Amino acid sequence: MVDYKEITKLIKLISESNLTEFKMKDGDLELSIRTDKYVKKNKGSLPPQQAMMPAQPPQMMAPPSQPNQAAPQAAPAASQDNQSPNTAEAAGNAAAEEDNKDLVEVKSPIVGTFYRSSAPDKPPYAKVGDEVSVGDVVCIVEAMKLFNEIESEVSGKVVKVLVEDATPVEYDQPLFLVDPKA
Repeated sequence: MVDYKEITKLIKLISESNLTEFKMKDGDLELSIRTDKYVKKNKGSLPPQQAMMPAQPPQMMAPPSQPNQAAPQAAPAASQDNQSPNTAEAAGNAAAEEDNKDLVEVKSPIVGTFYRSSAPDKPPYAKVGDEVSVGDVVCIVEAMKLFNEIESEVSGKVVKVLVEDATPVEYDQPLFLVDPKA
């Protein structure tokens, strides 16, 4: 049986190769992947009734800023009231980055649609203020009609939910911020 982590690795390998189409069958699982190279080669047309993975390869998030980089310095001012809005905003962003440096991101291991709960009438798996442990289900990501439970890889307190319910997510996109010290 193939799990979603193996499928994610397979998608990444295919997107980095020159393949335009890949099909695989393993027992009951059938997988068909086409890249944007396939669409360009075939002038934008796709065969009818073909399920496909994302037309574009998963996009990687930019790496977080290095901790040894200096934070932007606010211009000297006599008081906070005298600062321009841009300077005050820059100071606020630097303070927010400082607050978030100890937080751990729970990221999406696959491309799909993010759901906070198992059904619209059910409570969310994890919400701000909840304590989570390693292995706790924090959300679901639907990919190709498969609902994949996403487990926390860190124990701590959920500080922020970064994605709106029922929205698309990319591979390696941060979904939650967890404070492991809480």
